[in-house]
Amino acid sequence: MSQLQVETVSKSFRGLRAVSDVSFEVDSGAMIGLIGPNGAGKTTLFNLIAGALTPDAGTIRFEQRCISGLRPDQIAAVGVARTFQLTRPFGGLSVLDNVTVGALARERSVPEARARATALLERLQLADKCAISAASLTLPERKRLEVARALATRPKLLLLDEVMAGLRPNEVEVMVELIRDFNRADGLTIVVIEHVMRAVMSLAQQLVVLHHGELIARGAPEAVVRDPAVISCYLGEGSGA
Repeated sequence: MSQLQVETVSKSFRGLRAVSDVSFEVDSGAMIGLIGPNGAGKTTLFNLIAGALTPDAGTIRFEQRCISGLRPDQIAAVGVARTFQLTRPFGGLSVLDNVTVGALARERSVPEARARATALLERLQLADKCAISAASLTLPERKRLEVARALATRPKLLLLDEVMAGLRPNEVEVMVELIRDFNRADGLTIVVIEHVMRAVMSLAQQLVVLHHGELIARGAPEAVVRDPAVISCYLGEGSGA
């Protein structure tokens, strides 16, 4: 059954159509890759789903409820969380406190929120960094902290925006395994924007491809990466994908 339904959604900025009549569905527990060239409308689409923007047209439904036009906090409350391309932790707070802040959206007390945060940091290989300031983390660690903060809100759907950008190959492998674990062990639905195609092909059960705000392909990864339109606008001839 579809958990997320995006129905003919459009968004323009001063006459520029950033997202144009995009429709797709995401089943509960699925792992979907959202790909396309820079400027294709991927992050705008995340902003529409997460409530940072309101669609000009179309409808977004989560678990059969229309969430189009709701505030970000209202959408988070129904179970949608997202990360951001640029990690912006509370640099003056400890790593543990950063995640505890997110956990307070669901937990009934500070001790319960701290326990939730501690468990997440353990799973994301940041347990030994709990007491240090978030500002002192390395890039891979900040990326994992960003994921932890989103997961702290106990989402049913997690939107990951380029959490592997800037990582070395071995660091990408670590992140892939962590994401896969939350999908499989927790049944978490995940939509991931990513340019690291090796990671996307490893994770995603389906790909959704945007170009100039339009959906140009969707389906099984093996079929999508052989689509001539996808090769032409994004992968390039001889990409080997």
